[in-house]
Amino acid sequence: MAEAKSAARKAAFARRKAAFEADRAKGFPAVAAATEALLAVLGDAPEGAVSGYMPIRSEMSPLPTMAALAATRTLCVPVIRGKGQPLAFHRWTPEMPMVAGSFGAQVPSVPDPVQPAVVIVPLVAFDRAGGRLGYGGGFYDRTLALLRAAGPVRAIGLAYAAQESPEPLPREATDQPLDGLVTETRLLRL
Repeated sequence: MAEAKSAARKAAFARRKAAFEADRAKGFPAVAAATEALLAVLGDAPEGAVSGYMPIRSEMSPLPTMAALAATRTLCVPVIRGKGQPLAFHRWTPEMPMVAGSFGAQVPSVPDPVQPAVVIVPLVAFDRAGGRLGYGGGFYDRTLALLRAAGPVRAIGLAYAAQESPEPLPREATDQPLDGLVTETRLLRL
């Protein structure tokens, strides 16, 4: 299973990087299109806090969506607490001071824990069945399992269309599925 995931991850990183570079060269129209779709999805989402994320590497950015929601929703971002642990979520606003966190992602300089009702999830690859392949640390899988055990929570993947795996992704029992996925070209409700 680890080998299959590693091979899928390697191919997906290349697809994501190419999509990101092409989008950046054109001024990020794919991010703009995905932002519009994601805002529409979140308009139907349950009330409560929304977790975005601070993009790293070639991840599709949720920051325009988060900025648009800042006046009407409580927002938070994930914070890595340590290897093998679920993520924490801390309140975020566009103007708040940020500091470097684990893996190069920015985190709020002043911790203010929040429990999200909706989690916008970064990913390396996805499939049509709601499978998600991340970086391999299991942070989102552990976190979503914990959140779902405590009550309803929606996990919405955000990705470039090019990140879709042509084959079903390898899945383990601990892999948490997405409830929906937004790309620049479509919305998958799962």
